[in-house]
Amino acid sequence: METSSEGGGETAGPGTAQADPPAPAEMTAAVETATADPSAAVETARAAGRVTAAGRPAIAPASLSPSRASDFMQCPLLYRFRVIDRLPEKPSEAATRGTLVHAVLERLFDAPAAERTVPRARALVPGQWDRLRESRPEVVELFADDPEGERLARWLGEAEQLVERWFTLEDPTRLEPVERELFIETELDSGLRLRGIIDRVDVAPTGEVRIVDYKTGKAPRPEYAEGALFQMKFYALVVWRLKNVVPRRLQLVYLGSGDVLTYDPVVADLERVERKLHALWEAIRQATESGDWRPRPTKLCGWCDHQAHCPEFGGTPPPYPLAVGAAESGGDPQGRMGPD
Repeated sequence: METSSEGGGETAGPGTAQADPPAPAEMTAAVETATADPSAAVETARAAGRVTAAGRPAIAPASLSPSRASDFMQCPLLYRFRVIDRLPEKPSEAATRGTLVHAVLERLFDAPAAERTVPRARALVPGQWDRLRESRPEVVELFADDPEGERLARWLGEAEQLVERWFTLEDPTRLEPVERELFIETELDSGLRLRGIIDRVDVAPTGEVRIVDYKTGKAPRPEYAEGALFQMKFYALVVWRLKNVVPRRLQLVYLGSGDVLTYDPVVADLERVERKLHALWEAIRQATESGDWRPRPTKLCGWCDHQAHCPEFGGTPPPYPLAVGAAESGGDPQGRMGPD
């Protein structure tokens, strides 16, 4: 799961771009330092004139995930806000419920096959919610205005219903996943680094590989199925390049509507995706170097957290924190869940 959204307008100014760009090694060191000593990382980046409006080290994009690729295709400015500026986003009930349901379905396979039942799955929900609150305290604010816990109880009930619906689509007593929540990463011959997290990988006794992804929303209409399969073909490409194996089947399980969408890829499919990603990465590289990130208004703008910074809504983007004309490679600011 990668959640983890998809006219020209004003472009962001150079901001602190007057400083000479640091060497790639310096930027990589800043990122590596960030985990152990965030303040030192910020000072290193600040000395180089590379700090975002949020006070974080600003690093040029170094890899591509399905979610971030979809962000750029949906709106280049959204990509910039998430990857380069790393503007904060409020947790949403829908995205958080998706994370909770994924955690329950992952943990259910810890039990022996015969014990993977609906009651056991439902019983996992409260404990996984507690773990989610511990790992991501910001989700607590979702129910800050619910002192009696009524909304929370209803929300948890909805999560339980999604988990229960899964049993009508797949039989976990007959499944033994080889991998769950599998992080994958590869570097193409061009140098483009691809990464992502696969919900589940099944391998048949005969060796065929199936990649499975859970979606807590509803299945798209047939005319939009290709867009939905982009993420799965992305994963298949990475697996192919890593293992020299083309997955036999890609499977999207839509818990919101009770549908299962499958696709059997061939090499030609994956080669097309690879060409598309190279073209996409070139566009990202050019935007990174020029600082020209155009907004692309769509109906999805109504759900965007960044309207206050978007020229389409009368906002002003923060000062561009990278040097115009000199993109660097460094650490990867991409995370799994913002909103797969």
